[in-house]
Amino acid sequence: MTNDSPPSNPTNDLHDRVLRVLDLIRPAIQSDGGDIELLSVEDTGVVRIRFHGACIGCPSSNMTLKIGIEDNLRQHVPEFTEVIAVAGRD
Repeated sequence: MTNDSPPSNPTNDLHDRVLRVLDLIRPAIQSDGGDIELLSVEDTGVVRIRFHGACIGCPSSNMTLKIGIEDNLRQHVPEFTEVIAVAGRD
C-alpha cells in the first residue's frame, strides 16, 4: 500500500497554525483600524509580525502584542516561544 500524500513539513504546519491564530485575532485589531502581518515563524517558535494602520505608534499595541497575540499563540501553538513586532513601513 502506498501513501500518495506529500511528506509532512513541520515548519509549514507551525506556520499554518500560527497564521490561523492570527486570523482569529485579526478582526478585533481591524475593528480599531489596525492590522497585523505575519512575517515569519522560526523553527525555534519565534514569531515575527508587523503592525499596520492604527497600530503603528498606538500606545495599546504593546498590550495587543503581549495579551492578545502572545496569550492566544501560547494557548493554541505549544511550540510558540516568543512574538516579536518588527518595525517597518505601512
